[in-house]
Amino acid sequence: MQFEPETLRLVGKGLKTLEEGFRSLPEPEAEVPASARMAEIMQEVARRMRDNYPYFHPMYAGQMLKPPHPLARAAYALATWINPNNHALDGGRASSAMEREAVAEIAAMFGWKEHLGHICGGGTVANMEALWVAHRLQPEKKIVASALAHYTHSRISGVLGASFEAVPTDARARMDTAALGKILEKGNVGCVVATVGTTGTGSVDALPEILRLRDRYGFRLHADAAYGGYFKLASNLAPETRAAYDLIGEADSIVIDPHKHGLQPYGCGCVLFRDPGVGVLYKHDSPYTYFTSKELHLGEISLECSRAGASAVALWATQRLLPLEPGGEFARGLETCREAALEFSRRLAAVPRWLVPVAPELDIVVWAPRAASASRCSELSQRIFDAAARRNLHLALMRLPARYMTARDAAMKPDQETVLCLRSVLMKPEHRAWMDRLWQALTQAADEAGHMPA
Repeated sequence: MQFEPETLRLVGKGLKTLEEGFRSLPEPEAEVPASARMAEIMQEVARRMRDNYPYFHPMYAGQMLKPPHPLARAAYALATWINPNNHALDGGRASSAMEREAVAEIAAMFGWKEHLGHICGGGTVANMEALWVAHRLQPEKKIVASALAHYTHSRISGVLGASFEAVPTDARARMDTAALGKILEKGNVGCVVATVGTTGTGSVDALPEILRLRDRYGFRLHADAAYGGYFKLASNLAPETRAAYDLIGEADSIVIDPHKHGLQPYGCGCVLFRDPGVGVLYKHDSPYTYFTSKELHLGEISLECSRAGASAVALWATQRLLPLEPGGEFARGLETCREAALEFSRRLAAVPRWLVPVAPELDIVVWAPRAASASRCSELSQRIFDAAARRNLHLALMRLPARYMTARDAAMKPDQETVLCLRSVLMKPEHRAWMDRLWQALTQAADEAGHMPA
């Protein structure tokens, strides 16, 4: 059960152990909190928090929202009693050490023994750091990414004052490497962002071809694996997808978000650099912060200053319980999510009323109702989305170029440039076991929306 009380018992036991480590301190005189008022407010908080979609439940199959592991919740909560700041060692000695250990384990997942890296507030900040380093190394050159890469790459480039260009996508919603080659021929590209699991369709850019282009043109390669990075451990990827993951360690920098598949609370991103020498770019002076130790302070290799040490504690604890290893319990959970996506996609493809424009590479499925025109398809998608929610099936919506639909159904009239599609992120292992219920609710929602079976 999602709201199990065991997590609170773990926190209580941990607090007793934590308190024993500070027994030598004199007892401060402190006012006892107004517990009755606090209890009243907590009840109000609980009531307010009920105004949410059930992100934790298998019937929530919409956006990429996944509940943290109970141990992550407990470890995070316990750490807040200390409230460490991992900017400097005097603000978070234990949690800084735990961060370095946890980040090293993530780097090892990609085959890196030497690296420079740390935890960030999320994937946006992590990607900003990677692109900041790329731009510092080649400030006059542009950054390029797939047209279906995360929108923040363009925004980050603007913040950095760097030129940005979007690369067209192929029929599988991946970066079109032929189009990339033509851009590279013109020169002046300093960094190519390869997306390893787009947030829209879960597509994985073709790293083998991109690396061959790097051999020829010499650009810096950044792998945005914020969403898909952990699938490096999965054993049931398609051969082309596996080929990309096998080469992800050849990138110059990698970003991964533990607060997605890594079972962590928000916000917890991670940026990694293959060459530790880029740390010199972060060099700055903070005489009141870094004086306590000759060891490297994490703030010396981060654009952020104050960072929650609790995030590192939770990540470290979760990885101790669920090591990042192929064939382990954590990896099997990812494989089950992928199985759910494959099963859902198979069911959709077997029914003529649905169109599946892009086969799922990870655990994201995008589909649309077959219709006479792109506009009618979009209208039906919205109606089905609303009808599904009334049945407690929560989906997501996204827009794709109409060409993805007309390539699958030549009879569809392309009367608008984009089509509103339905989308599910099946990132909870429970989605596999709940597939029949999800399918039944979707079918009923489509019937209610007036989308008759073809």
